[in-house]
Amino acid sequence: MAQCVTKVQLSISCDNLMDKDIGSKSDPLCVVLQSVGDGKWAELSRTERIKNCQKPEFSTKPVLDYYFEKVQKLKFGVYDIDNKSIDLNDDDYLGGLECTLAQIVSSQKLTRPLELKKGKPAGKGLITICAEEIKDTRIVVFEIEARNLDKKDFLGKSDPFLEFFKQCDDGSWQLVYRSEVIKNNLNPCWRKFSVPLHTFCSADFNKAIKVQCTDYDSDGSHDLIGRFETNLSQLQKASGSSPVEFDCIHPDKKQKKKSYKNSGIVRVKSCKIETEYSFLDFVMGGCQINFTVGVDFTGSNGDPKSPDSLHFISPNGVNEYLTALWCVGNVVQDYDTDKQFPAFGFGAQVPPNWQVSHEFALNFNPSNPYCPGVQGIVDAYRQALPQVRLYGPTNFSPIINHVARFAVAAAQQKTASQYFVLLILTDGEITDLDLTRQAIVNASKLPMSIIIIGVGCADFKAMEFLDGDNGVLKSPTGETAVRDIVQFVPFRQFSNAPKEALSQAVLAEVPKQLVSYFKILGLSPVNPPKPQTTV
Repeated sequence: MAQCVTKVQLSISCDNLMDKDIGSKSDPLCVVLQSVGDGKWAELSRTERIKNCQKPEFSTKPVLDYYFEKVQKLKFGVYDIDNKSIDLNDDDYLGGLECTLAQIVSSQKLTRPLELKKGKPAGKGLITICAEEIKDTRIVVFEIEARNLDKKDFLGKSDPFLEFFKQCDDGSWQLVYRSEVIKNNLNPCWRKFSVPLHTFCSADFNKAIKVQCTDYDSDGSHDLIGRFETNLSQLQKASGSSPVEFDCIHPDKKQKKKSYKNSGIVRVKSCKIETEYSFLDFVMGGCQINFTVGVDFTGSNGDPKSPDSLHFISPNGVNEYLTALWCVGNVVQDYDTDKQFPAFGFGAQVPPNWQVSHEFALNFNPSNPYCPGVQGIVDAYRQALPQVRLYGPTNFSPIINHVARFAVAAAQQKTASQYFVLLILTDGEITDLDLTRQAIVNASKLPMSIIIIGVGCADFKAMEFLDGDNGVLKSPTGETAVRDIVQFVPFRQFSNAPKEALSQAVLAEVPKQLVSYFKILGLSPVNPPKPQTTV
């Protein structure tokens, strides 16, 4: 029997959150986790952080696969974020909720008290989760600017941002998009953005849309500049040569002054409906995922002959390196038709000259470093281990740049035909951190993702820094990464969890990273799916 599966989008908001910051309100973020069995949870998504807010409405909307025939246990955790670390253990917990996806779907709008632990309320905190089925893959793409906005700041101009709301069936308004803040500018031009059509207006072109322009204040007491109402049919009339303009109206000012005209003009320069291709659209359209492995052979791993070594192969034939390789490789290998994977080691002295190498072929054949499938990588690793001398330092940049050279060649084809995934298995901190940062920033412009799995129990703070979930990675020269392409996971967090939990956590971001790359370049699948027809 065919599985009953559909995509469901969640909208999350909270009310009456506890104050954890002295002299200000909390800076909340919500993380969504899914049960993977045995009391273990895998992170699915995080919202943005909203500063100084006890009543946040998050614009990030997690999307989940919904299965009628499965019990899908979810956990929502709200945290007060006061640092840039992606680790939530050092942030104040504002409360959470455990429920099933079925409970949310059947309620459509689920409101429950937040709890610090079972049976202990988190003050008067509440969380509301709304579910909406995704039935449309189209997106709405906007270019918007404003002119002559009201000055709201005493010592400056205004720091304007836009918020879009759609009207729900019960007459309430639901946030669908929040723009970036443009500092000290009465004539802002916001960066181009897109919103899924189902999110923006439930694919109803005549549904009421409220647009609100607001002056940002760091203490959370934002000032309304003005608002207007429209719908997608009106917005679609905008084009490059003929923008659509709206008066930005502040209701209090309009009521007090008869001569009041507006608090500025919002100009929609462009509004287009485009197809949003999915990961499967690209894969089924002919995109090959090229999988490369890099293994850490530095001396800090310990003598492979010693049972204390991370490279020691137990009597049943495994160690942490091999387990991590199997978990990830078995998933990725099915997306490459020839299943020939280059595999490299780094940080070892290699025969016959015993020079330290940071990108030597595991099969010792530099002209043909390809291994047949994941089993071939495992075999090459086992054979290489007794032939090299573990040394150092721990340099990542050579192997990242190695894969990037192939990604450059693929990028020059200007087709969505190839994508590269580099898996790095390592035991410790990076020695060439600045060079690695630069290599990652360069690679962010290419069809490439980097997965780092930390084995052992070393300090992995440098790895967390490279994972851009909680901020944009910059190179030593200040150049900003185009995309977040790094996913770091410490292996031992999953040592007692099912094998699927590790692969799920490690690979969860690859599909959206692949889609984001081809979207930035405006590339469609090589063999795109048939256009969607609307009844």
